[in-house]
Amino acid sequence: MQIIKSQQQGSASVLAFKTPTISLVHRIPGRVRFRVMRLTIEKNYAKNVQELLELDTHVKKVRVNQAASSIMINYQTKDRSEAEVLEHLVYLMENVDNSATKIVSQKVDSQPPLETEEEENEGEWSSLVKPGLATLLAFLGGPLKLPISPQLSFSALAIAAFPVVKRAFHSLFINHRINIDCLDFLSLTLGAIQGKLLTPALVLTLHELGDVIREQTARSTEHETADLLDAIGRFAWVERNGEKQQIPSDQVKQGDTVIVYPGEQIPVDGEILQGEAVIDQQQLTGESMPVVGKLGTIVYASTLVRSGQIYIKAERVGKQTRAAASIELLEKAPVHDTRMANYASQMADKLILPSLVLASIILGTTRDPSRTASILTLDFVTGIRVSVPTAFLGALNHTTRHGILVRSGRTLEMLAEIDTIVFDKTGTLTQGNIAVVGVETVAGRMSAEEVLALAASAEQRITHPVAEAIFSYAQEQGVNISPRGEWDYKVGLGIQAEIDGKDVLVGSAKFLTQAGVDLDCFYEHHPCFQENCEHPNQECPVSEWLSLIYVACNGEFQGAIQYKDPVRPESMPLIVRLEKDYGMEVHLLTGDNEVRAKMVAAELRIPESQVHAEAFPDQKAAIVRDLRRAGKTVAFVGDGLNDSVALAYADVSVSFEDGSDVARETADVVLMNNNLSSLLEAIAIAKETKNLIEQNTIMVVGPNLVALGLASTVGLHPLIATVVHNGSAIAAGLNSLRPLVQHQLESGK
Repeated sequence: MQIIKSQQQGSASVLAFKTPTISLVHRIPGRVRFRVMRLTIEKNYAKNVQELLELDTHVKKVRVNQAASSIMINYQTKDRSEAEVLEHLVYLMENVDNSATKIVSQKVDSQPPLETEEEENEGEWSSLVKPGLATLLAFLGGPLKLPISPQLSFSALAIAAFPVVKRAFHSLFINHRINIDCLDFLSLTLGAIQGKLLTPALVLTLHELGDVIREQTARSTEHETADLLDAIGRFAWVERNGEKQQIPSDQVKQGDTVIVYPGEQIPVDGEILQGEAVIDQQQLTGESMPVVGKLGTIVYASTLVRSGQIYIKAERVGKQTRAAASIELLEKAPVHDTRMANYASQMADKLILPSLVLASIILGTTRDPSRTASILTLDFVTGIRVSVPTAFLGALNHTTRHGILVRSGRTLEMLAEIDTIVFDKTGTLTQGNIAVVGVETVAGRMSAEEVLALAASAEQRITHPVAEAIFSYAQEQGVNISPRGEWDYKVGLGIQAEIDGKDVLVGSAKFLTQAGVDLDCFYEHHPCFQENCEHPNQECPVSEWLSLIYVACNGEFQGAIQYKDPVRPESMPLIVRLEKDYGMEVHLLTGDNEVRAKMVAAELRIPESQVHAEAFPDQKAAIVRDLRRAGKTVAFVGDGLNDSVALAYADVSVSFEDGSDVARETADVVLMNNNLSSLLEAIAIAKETKNLIEQNTIMVVGPNLVALGLASTVGLHPLIATVVHNGSAIAAGLNSLRPLVQHQLESGK
């Protein structure tokens, strides 16, 4: 490896590394950015190289941008020179494979202990200790007639009941309302007065068990959003007083001239003053194809410069940028109570007053505290408080086993109710990667294989999605790729290269036309390009060819390469099932242009009236809100930063494990296997859980209603009331676990 000095950039020398796969983009003391071609070629390289670099004592921080084939390293020289450190870093990046064992071993050694998570789980279950102990003492001293001190049993019950008493008094004297805790307090008091401690102790234990299960299925109410600075870049190069300087991105001022180099994110919203660049806007708009930015083009923060260099006049900075506005909208989005729906509390609110009135009447007419305690015991609530969380816990375990992360019971409840589902396009219904799908040639000239070989030879090592797709496709087809001689790449147009002594042009129709290449033979061969095309859009052979790269050799047009963002193979079956089996209304919502959006919609048979294109994040959120205001229960499926606001405003939000950090953390449902078909399974499980809860409600309400009727008329012993009450709760709880046991048995076969 050899290091040579090249041109000056600002006050820092730019070093160029003569290696096959690594080149230095630019450097300042303590910070360097490399372009590493292996990042886009080898799947695991990005993870391995980052871990290896972070282990090195000279490295302070590493940021890998796989899409831009870029690695940024903050380093310290210590006892070495700048050149020695840079050479050492390049050596590490070139020898990742030889260090794989070291990475794994050091990573295992550095894993933090899991004591925190275990302690949290132990803390939740420890709440069962006091009521459990009170129940045990009451059982030993009651039915078993063991010599247990009544005072000890009573003290244990009082300690276990203290939280209920505290909540009851708070509800009465602070909130001035009667709740389920008041009912529990009265029932516990009547039981204790009669000296029958087992019943109130057992009720306390069952209640606490339901609360623990509910806590374990709860989701945090705070969204873990990605740092705004990560979305728009942490630094910016600005030109002030004729000098270039690097400053934190939040210190850029309106009117500043910002310089963005290849592989860097644009840190501001503004207008291009100078230069041209290929800009990837997918993170912000969802548009799969990069756009060409030139003089006068408006560009946005968080978008990525794939190639070229531009000077931007900063118009909106910091929190004023469109990307920052998306984060702010996300933070202001209505945060639902993500703890699962507390059916017990809702039912208790409706039954408390009637229960108290009925108990008062029975006590006044019969003077029998036992019958009164029986009525207060039969509250319909305990069984639901136990069975509902258990049903959700079983369902959540089921989804997790199938690679679906569902964050809460509430999500399952809403998932069973959705009637409208909105899909993002790029990376959700489509694969999110450009792919070549065919080669069209001019009759009597080169073959398709020859055209592909010339294009791939010219496009090799060009960091543009289409160029990478052509090169990959040629490799898959086994095409012979020749060395590239002198070449000239025109940003947004194409490339001119010398291949095996031939002058090859690969690029847009405009690029070839400007070079004097005649394309009429291609258009004449395909009259559908003309205005008189009579094919329906979904049948027109050229409608699929709106994305073409043209190839010419020695001034003569040879053919065109067709490419697109392919639809996921599971998208069509999924939509058919959603519409046919569940009667859902399916919408397509994208930041991509209308033509490509309608093409994908036509392929998936989504009506044009349900296609929403060219939507920025705030517009996506507005469309989701409008659907909800129309009375629909809406699920939104998306994977990017641009989808995060719409995800937050949907009734149920769905994303992928490999989606953006913001989308993944905002989503209620995360498809960990990145397969859309898992959504069908999640919906099926949610509907099964809903049916299970309805069964449990009947199992709890039915016996308790009959027992309540008996207690109110002919009388019912408190022990029998407890057996009916707790027996129905246990039966409902076991019924809740039935699907989980069935799935475990099936998986064990």
